[in-house]
Amino acid sequence: MSEYELRLAPDSGEDAEEQLRSLLHWLREDENLGPGVRGTLRSTAPPGAEDMGAGLDLVALIAGSALSSGSLVFSVLEWRAGRRRAPALVVRRGRVEVRIPADGAVDAEELRRIVAALGEDDGRTREPEGDDGTA
Repeated sequence: MSEYELRLAPDSGEDAEEQLRSLLHWLREDENLGPGVRGTLRSTAPPGAEDMGAGLDLVALIAGSALSSGSLVFSVLEWRAGRRRAPALVVRRGRVEVRIPADGAVDAEELRRIVAALGEDDGRTREPEGDDGTA
């Protein structure tokens, strides 16, 4: 089993929870992913004193061993391409965090880099390039 977290970048706007709900629905309906992926919406921060509850700000996914990182990333990119304004995303698997910028399409080389960073080849988390924990 592999665990992934998908978050919108902090500057993605105020409808982050709605966009994450849309993304989770998309992933659940994707025939290429099938029943091999289970996901939930979660909060990374406790609610403030004035809030009625914490805002949901990430999609936590558990994927079966048969699901490749490439299939998941491709599905996420398809969802992004269908948005009026594609949000910047952060995908995390283990200690590796990959940013997908909002500024346009991801080409084939960029897709290969993202998949490699998330440990596609052997199922293990790889150390990212660079020292800052991002790929």
